[in-house]
Amino acid sequence: MAQLSADLTVLQHQMAADTGTRRTSLLRAAARLSVIVALSLVASGQIVLGRRWWQTAHRVADQSGDVETRVLVRAWDVVNGCYDGRQPSTVVALSDEVLPLLQRQATSAVCGLLAGRAQALSLAGRHAEAVATVRQLADLAQRLPATVVGDVESLWGWPEHRVHHTESWVYTHAGRLGDAESAQTQVLDLYPASQARLRAQVQLHQAVRLIRGGHIPDGLRCAADTLDALPVHLHNHVLQSVAAQVTDAVPVVERSRPAFADLADRIRAQAYPPCR
Repeated sequence: MAQLSADLTVLQHQMAADTGTRRTSLLRAAARLSVIVALSLVASGQIVLGRRWWQTAHRVADQSGDVETRVLVRAWDVVNGCYDGRQPSTVVALSDEVLPLLQRQATSAVCGLLAGRAQALSLAGRHAEAVATVRQLADLAQRLPATVVGDVESLWGWPEHRVHHTESWVYTHAGRLGDAESAQTQVLDLYPASQARLRAQVQLHQAVRLIRGGHIPDGLRCAADTLDALPVHLHNHVLQSVAAQVTDAVPVVERSRPAFADLADRIRAQAYPPCR
């Protein structure tokens, strides 16, 4: 983060000084780097500072005049908004603002926007729209170039596992438990070893699915085992917010279980402050 902040400081000076043909490219680069900073800050629990960087990313992307960059920044902001404590309606409204910018081409930015929108609609309880959006995402992802699908490690690609991750979230929240189980099986087979935290998030989706299917002890055990298995240094604010969905799924009448209290206490103990 220190190195990236220094790079951005240099880049800001370059953008201020350059009024020629390179300026658009510099602005696009600055927007993408700002996305990385914002995502990292929110993951570490620094929500307020993260919001400032999202504002910077939006501003620089708009200044670039590049539609793809503007969609990309807002796509990741929408995805991030499903984890940073914003009201789901606010995140859905942000995705609504971007929809007129979408073109017919299949790009990672458009897929990201649809994925974040589907998740936000789920959190808002608009499950029919969320399912329709995730189906639209699945159809669009099939048209992506092989280079985009094969870019597994960066933020700018759109590998197959991201589609199934979104399906896992949406179908679990919608109560479509068979579809959720199918998506979870597929995505867990696809995740590379380097993305253990994202894999753990899907396993927490599995815990929610078990609980909503009436298998409450199994779901609570699945969540606890998932947190135990993931190295502590990989735990962050995003993981904690997904883990909180597990306890939220437990019916109130079932919350006297010791396993529920243990998991809830553990999540609270690991929770990051709301802002720094």
